[in-house]
This record gives sequence, structure tokens and C-alpha cells, in this order.
Amino acid sequence: MGYDEYETIRLIDFEGFSQAQCAAKMDVARTTVTRMYANARKKLADALVHGRQLEISGGDVAVCTAFKPECAGMEGCCHKVKQ
Repeated sequence: MGYDEYETIRLIDFEGFSQAQCAAKMDVARTTVTRMYANARKKLADALVHGRQLEISGGDVAVCTAFKPECAGMEGCCHKVKQ
């Protein structure tokens, strides 16, 4: 599973965001979130049903050096301040 797919699972299922909120948070189109979320759920279900190891890696990821103000106190936030 890519980091971007993991992030959709984290935001939608763990944080309770809607797909539109997730898209805004990740700065991508809602249709992109829909596709990533569907792919992530399929991979997660496959790992659970078949007892396979789930590896999270790759993807188009930027590691934060500073957090946006709206992310204050949010555990696991991955937003980089846009310059």
C-alpha cells in the first residue's frame, strides 16, 4: 500500500473525514481520493482475509519540516507549509 493510500484510510476511517475533506487536506481532487481509498481498502481487505503482510511504502510523499497552523495538535499530520 502506498503512503498516499494509507493517508486516505487514516483520514477517512480513523480521523472521520469525508472524502471531500480528505481531498482538501491532501490537496488532491476528490475523485483521486475516491480511487486511492478504493485501492487501499482492497489491499487492506486482501491482507486481512488472506493473512498477508501489509507493507506501507512509496507514493508521492512530502515529509513535513513545519506544520500548518490548522494541524496544531493533530497527531500524524503530514502537511508541509507551502512556501
